Amino acid sequence: MREEEKKRSSQGSSFKRFFKKRWAFPAIYIASAAIILSAVLWYQNSSDSATDQGNYDYEATDVPGKNINEPAIEVNRQMENFIMPVKDADSPVIQRHFYDKNAKSEEQEAALVFYNNGYHPNTGIDIGIKSGETFDVIAALSGTVTKVAEDVLLGNVIEIEHDKGIVTQYQSVTEINVEVGDQVKQGQVLAKAGVSQLDEESAVHVHFEIRKDGVAVNPHDYFQKPLSSLQEDESAENTKAADEEEAVEDEASEDEAIDTDKSTDEDEATDDEKDQTDDETKQDTTESKDA
Repeated sequence: MREEEKKRSSQGSSFKRFFKKRWAFPAIYIASAAIILSAVLWYQNSSDSATDQGNYDYEATDVPGKNINEPAIEVNRQMENFIMPVKDADSPVIQRHFYDKNAKSEEQEAALVFYNNGYHPNTGIDIGIKSGETFDVIAALSGTVTKVAEDVLLGNVIEIEHDKGIVTQYQSVTEINVEVGDQVKQGQVLAKAGVSQLDEESAVHVHFEIRKDGVAVNPHDYFQKPLSSLQEDESAENTKAADEEEAVEDEASEDEAIDTDKSTDEDEATDDEKDQTDDETKQDTTESKDA
């Protein structure tokens, strides 16, 4: 019993001696703070890990072995060149050209369509093949189908949008393979060439148009050229129109300046005449008084 009491008293005196040392309490505070900080950091890391695990998309396309059902990336239309809308590029025959207001009179006459006892400018090109038979009509450029319409006069119409305001039209077609909203690739078969009441002389053909903001342009100017060439031409036309407008304004300003100068000169001449008249009147008055 005495030995146990001695041990207890010895342990108690050891604790007392430990706490009496100057560095004892600071060491305890630092150790406690380190333990608490470690516990906080561990808790935060475990929370973040749980959150990331909960938000992780295990069905993402980068998971190995996943079947990807999403559509392929759209072809960059800016890199494509306009092509003839005929599957066999060696067989097309231009039956009627685009009516160009700057062309020679003979070419303009050949580009007129006779219908209902009147002549109408051709707003596209009429394409057939040497055999005169029907053929596959293909997309001249990748895009989105925005119109599919049955039209007896035009022979049915397909319209594809390639950029904002830029479309191609395929008229006089039959056996149409596409619907509105379809994404089509360049060279994809759209329909078969047919006939139309508007241009019966061309027999079996496809009437092909390129339009910018509703205005038809000459397709021959853009075959084997990218979509950007049509956009650049529009920018050039806008710049030219702006320059012409500025030139007209400058000319009007110059005319106004000339009119102003002329009016000023006339006013000065009138003042001079008035002064001369006043002087003559004064002279006559003086002579009358002297007489």
